[in-house]
Amino acid sequence: MSPPIDLPSGLVTFVFTDIEGSTRLAQMLGPGYRPVLREHRRLLRDTLAATDGAELLTEGDSFFIAFPDATAALTACLTAQLALAGHEWPTPDSAPKVRMGLHTGYAEPGDGEYASPEVHRAARVAAAAHGGQVLCSAATARHADPLPAGASLIDLGLHRLRGFDDPERLFQLVAPGLERQFPRPRTADTVTHNLPTQVTSFVGRETERADLFRLMQRHRLVTVLGAGGAGKTRLAVELASGMVEAYPDGVWFVDIATVTDPGLVAFAVAAVLGLRPEPGRPMVDTLVEYAAARRMLVVLDTCDAQPAASAEVISRLLAGSGGVRVLATSRESFGLPGEVVWRIPPLSVDPRPDGAQSDAVALLLDRTMAARGGRQPDPAETADLRRVVQRLDGLPLAIELAAARLRVLSAGQLAERLDDVLSTLDAGREDPDPGPHGRDWTGNQQDTVDLVAAAAGGVPATAASRAVRRSAAERHVTMQATVTWSYRTLGPRAARLLRWLSVFAGPVDLPTMQWLLNDDPLDPLSVLVDKSMILAEPRAAGSTYRMLDPIRAYAARRLAQAGEERTARERHVAWSTHALERAHLGPDGLPVTLSLCSLDPLAGELRAALRWCATGGSAWAGLRLAGGLDQWWRERGLAREGRLWLFRLYGRIAETGEEIPEAELAAAYHMHSLHAGADGEVAEELRFSQRAEAAARQAGDAGLLARVLAGRAAPLIDMGQFDEAERVCREVIDWAHEQAVVADALFAVFSLAELLWRRGALDEAAELLGAARPIEAGRPVERGRRSVDMLLGMVALARGDLVAAHEHLLVALRSRISHGFHGRACDTLDAIAVRCAAGGEPHLAARFFGAAHATRASLRSTPGIHDEYWTARQAEVRALLGETVFDATYTEGSELSLEEAAELALRVEHPDLAADSLRFDTETAPPVLP
Repeated sequence: MSPPIDLPSGLVTFVFTDIEGSTRLAQMLGPGYRPVLREHRRLLRDTLAATDGAELLTEGDSFFIAFPDATAALTACLTAQLALAGHEWPTPDSAPKVRMGLHTGYAEPGDGEYASPEVHRAARVAAAAHGGQVLCSAATARHADPLPAGASLIDLGLHRLRGFDDPERLFQLVAPGLERQFPRPRTADTVTHNLPTQVTSFVGRETERADLFRLMQRHRLVTVLGAGGAGKTRLAVELASGMVEAYPDGVWFVDIATVTDPGLVAFAVAAVLGLRPEPGRPMVDTLVEYAAARRMLVVLDTCDAQPAASAEVISRLLAGSGGVRVLATSRESFGLPGEVVWRIPPLSVDPRPDGAQSDAVALLLDRTMAARGGRQPDPAETADLRRVVQRLDGLPLAIELAAARLRVLSAGQLAERLDDVLSTLDAGREDPDPGPHGRDWTGNQQDTVDLVAAAAGGVPATAASRAVRRSAAERHVTMQATVTWSYRTLGPRAARLLRWLSVFAGPVDLPTMQWLLNDDPLDPLSVLVDKSMILAEPRAAGSTYRMLDPIRAYAARRLAQAGEERTARERHVAWSTHALERAHLGPDGLPVTLSLCSLDPLAGELRAALRWCATGGSAWAGLRLAGGLDQWWRERGLAREGRLWLFRLYGRIAETGEEIPEAELAAAYHMHSLHAGADGEVAEELRFSQRAEAAARQAGDAGLLARVLAGRAAPLIDMGQFDEAERVCREVIDWAHEQAVVADALFAVFSLAELLWRRGALDEAAELLGAARPIEAGRPVERGRRSVDMLLGMVALARGDLVAAHEHLLVALRSRISHGFHGRACDTLDAIAVRCAAGGEPHLAARFFGAAHATRASLRSTPGIHDEYWTARQAEVRALLGETVFDATYTEGSELSLEEAAELALRVEHPDLAADSLRFDTETAPPVLP
């Protein structure tokens, strides 16, 4: 710009922008970076500086602009991001990712510049953003009225900006065409960690914790070495939890066991730290750059799952940052410079000098109490308990197995059995591995070691690593030989039951076993419980039975060796399908209102069944399973997982050439479209909606086509095309009436009602919903959502009828909570917050707003079409209470669980029906959004 610059004064909105990773981009593009930078500057000047903003500074890839109006500033940023995203760059990797930050405050210019802390706050807001993201402060959000067309602000909560003591509430600008999903803001928040929460008590290990703590104080890489089941992970987490305050940049736990490809180890670590891949750059480089100036502890668990890749990431992290320390658990060392290997010892089996029980006995006592329903073992059993832990060499997993046996045996009986077991274990080290039914021995000692490794979730040892971990392997054999010996003593029926149960991911009951085997399982099950290969868990409704994971892995290998895997897993898929069908039926076999709560216990089994369908089974069966979880995935914030399973099943179809009926494909594509919409992937949502329509037309099923077309309005609403969405809804509803399938177009009815509510056509919306009530009541898969009551509550709020709003919303909330529709319950909480605000209860309103936002954030869902309405009503409550009181009350609400918030909302007092009730006060009625 040419001087002189007319700088705004008074209430000024400052905007800072820069390119995320500009140094890396310049290095990658070389001479090609200059034209990219030049084009970036042109686009920003055309969209930012070409408005009424005053450009104060352009340096390198950065802009600093002052605006006299917050709305104009946000509009300019939105236009700039859309221009950058829509521009044709030389290559996709060369597209600059620009982060933008805004803050509004009072400032007066002097000598062509501003000397104000508000400028620094704006710069810190920009520094907290990621490339492609627009962040603004609460002040900007408050003064940006109205927002740009089609745009809204997502409340990201309170954050501490670097250099500022007071927390700042940050908001993200969202609009059609903008990326929505970003890691947490880059702010100077308090020390944090992601260490897993333990569900059982940590027993003993005081000496080991002290030794390991001293090592961690002096060395940057400590590897906890030991056999599977020795307690490496538990000790590492326990130690790290006491060191959180020592690491200002956090303590981060990464489970390498979940990484299936060596190249993804760096991605797993980066994901925990909130980092995103950068185009044209190895993930490990991004990781090292992030860690360079930070002081943090990284706990890498089960590194033996990917030893070489883990070693590379550790080496790069330690070399690139002097403030990073690594605590690793593994069954073999890395051999890296500076590595300190600490072998975890067994639990002490000798009494303490003060006469207290040893750690091993204390653990056995603790677990035995749990196994026996909280009852203390008889004091007369103490001597036998000591014999047990001594025979088990103080190994934690073996002790857990022993405690499970004490459900059906006394300590004396177990001690006698272990005497026999240990002699067999000693012989087992010299003897070969048993055959599939535990009768014939073949192979050699190394076969046993490899089998042990597989049973513990690892891989067979290599020649290069055997010498390094021979001691751990011997201990590993001692623990796993207990399972081998027990299996070797099984008869054919018990051995088969153990193998087949390995296909289940969690506990099963007696009828399930009978269904699986088509045989009475009681006799072989009793044998397995006696040998502690199956754990019996008594419950009021009947006992359930489960395997520990090492035994499950052992049994799964036996299943494959016996040639029974396909048959058993197909039976498991059939059982999973049947379980899904039962969730929709009552005791009389008739359809009942679908409760997503009934699907929660099935999730692990259904995932196991889906995994088989996607890798070795039928994709058609997998699509049926996925369809049963359709609403569950979205209501639990797992829409992305649902999309991934569908992609895997599509790949299985392509791999096998399996013929899938068009109707099944249409249903799958429609479900995929809904998942994509819930996940903010609008383009994918529209693409699969179109595929679903084509497949449904090919199938010739009018009801199916109506369901697909009824969802067509969703992507239009997501893109802000409300008039077009309303037209589509009306066309679908009219067509459904003609085809006598109006019940299948219910989603279009609800979408149309929302659109009518949005533009103030309240009478038409109420009439439409009244006609839809019997249709909703007749559809068991949908009536638990009580969408009619929810939307009638919204209409009543817009009319200022608090009595009707209260009644409709509480009905909707009660149903949604009781039937497990968590995402939709958040919308209802927001609506009840509005009802409370209009009824003179702003503190309750703030709490409900906070609870709804916290749950919605945990589910990674968005408010959808109601977003502007919630935001406007929330702003009114904030203005009424004041910033400090609102933030405190809002935070109280965010700390409530969804169930706690719903319980509080259901206790909200019914509005007074007196003549002076707010129901009849049109002046206080909430305004209707245009």
